[in-house]
Amino acid sequence: MSRTRRSNRGWLRTLTSVEEPTARLVCFPHSGGTAAVYRPWSTALPADVALHAVQYPGHADRLAEPPADNIAEMATQVAAELRQLPPVRCALIGHSLGALVAYETARAMRDSGAPVHHLFVSGAAGPWLAGGGTTHRLGDDELWSSVVRLGGIEPEIADQPELRDLLLPVLRSDITLHETYRPAPEATPLECPVRGYYNTEDPLVDADQVATWAAVNDGEFSMRALPGGHFRLLSHPDEMVADIMAALTESGVRR
Repeated sequence: MSRTRRSNRGWLRTLTSVEEPTARLVCFPHSGGTAAVYRPWSTALPADVALHAVQYPGHADRLAEPPADNIAEMATQVAAELRQLPPVRCALIGHSLGALVAYETARAMRDSGAPVHHLFVSGAAGPWLAGGGTTHRLGDDELWSSVVRLGGIEPEIADQPELRDLLLPVLRSDITLHETYRPAPEATPLECPVRGYYNTEDPLVDADQVATWAAVNDGEFSMRALPGGHFRLLSHPDEMVADIMAALTESGVRR
């Protein structure tokens, strides 16, 4: 398939219909993930919270576009679309690769004078520990198998060669973005609260690595452990959604 930029559909997908939201939650997928992975969150959210998810180029309805090659540039594009929405208190949640894109988006929003009010990060080490992995260098079979073992590929897709061949290039591209990421050395701390999540059976990220997110802001930082492996939030979102809503209410983002 020839991939070009001409079919650009934009970055944000609206997953709920809320006429006058009191808060906005914007979700950032993991490597290989699409905006649709957050669709189940729509039934777990209060009726006054607008839910949006980011669609990376090369994924789902942006399949014809080349994958992104720079996390900071991705964040700049997402921030530009967020600033076009009606002004509502906004929080960001990102998982794995999405945590880094969400962080860079929070920086871009802050630098443009429209700071977000809360940043949630899940299943990812802090920016200064995020890079350096070698998974993106694995052969196709080994790379695919490693993601399947983690639960990042649905079983009905895992054994379909045609889908595997279609998804592998963008999956590898996403993992490369994650493992070669470096934060800007001059990055100034965020002012919004930051809350980190880690899963007790996650072989990729532990509590100490998530704790390094405390360095990205000058304000409140907190953490919470959740059961399960790296992708539990995909199959069991209710507990995390409830915790996010409680944090937004406590901090005054959702009123």
